[in-house]
Order: sequence, then C-alpha cells, then structure tokens
Amino acid sequence: MLSCRSRPRSGARVSGLGPCVLLVVAAGLGCAGSMPDALADGTVRFDPCPASPNCVSSDADDARHAIAPLAIRGDVDVCWSRLVAWLEAQPRVEIVRREEDYLQAVFTTRLMRYRDDVEFALDRTAHRIRVRSASRIGYGDMGANRARIESIRRVLAAEGLVEPAS
Repeated sequence: MLSCRSRPRSGARVSGLGPCVLLVVAAGLGCAGSMPDALADGTVRFDPCPASPNCVSSDADDARHAIAPLAIRGDVDVCWSRLVAWLEAQPRVEIVRREEDYLQAVFTTRLMRYRDDVEFALDRTAHRIRVRSASRIGYGDMGANRARIESIRRVLAAEGLVEPAS
C-alpha cells in the first residue's frame, strides 16, 4: 500500500511528500487531454466514450452515449464565434485548446469541483458542430454531460444560430 508518510530503512523519519507529489503529478498527467487525431478529410476524431454512462458524443453510435451535433443555421463562422464567446463568458469554464475549427474546454462543477472535458469540432461542410462531453472521474454523472450540451444547444437556438432539440 502506498502511503504519503514513509520511513527509510534506517529508521530515520522523513517527510513523506515525495510519494504524494508523484501521485498528484501522475494523476494530473493521466487527465491531461490532447487534441484528437485528424481524419483524412480534415475533421477531428473524438475519442470514443467509455462503457460508463458519464459521456456523450455526437460521434457515438449507441443510444446511451449518442447526442445530436449542433445543426447550424446560417453562417458557420458567426455560430462558431458566438459559441466561443459564450464559453469564455461562463464561470468555471476554461478553454484549454483552441484551433480554427476545434475547441477543448474544461468545465468545473460548482459544488464538488469535478472537472469535465468538453470538445467542439466545427464541420463546415455539414453545417454542424460535433460535440463530446465526458466526466474525468466516476462512473455515472446523473445526466450532467447530456444536460450541459443540451443547455448550450438551447442558448444558441434561442439566438437562431442552431436548430433546437427535436
């Protein structure tokens, strides 16, 4: 068992911060996200959702994880710019990667400070924004990831930028 307090074999007591620091660094690196791979047509490939019910993706094929992409009405650049501006204005949302047609953000929950990874990929040809929202820890999310994407859809639909949920 790993402990944050350890004793060397000589019996001298040492502050056991070393193992704790290593655990924190390893956990942080394990949660660090990177931009998904690009497909041959230039679109972005999201990681598939895990088997657990704490992820939704517009790329998912199964009903448990599937969610509709944001279907853009009108100018794709106007919609994309508005999405970015809305995200930047939200408390507890940090944009960690921003490319021309890809955005990765981290949403931190208010009460428990859980961090969820949310991705958006603009598909100019199809006039849509593909989405993925996933919890970093835990098995279930009580529908939080789905609710988050649907909330964003409602905001953009109220401005006439995307189709409302069907």
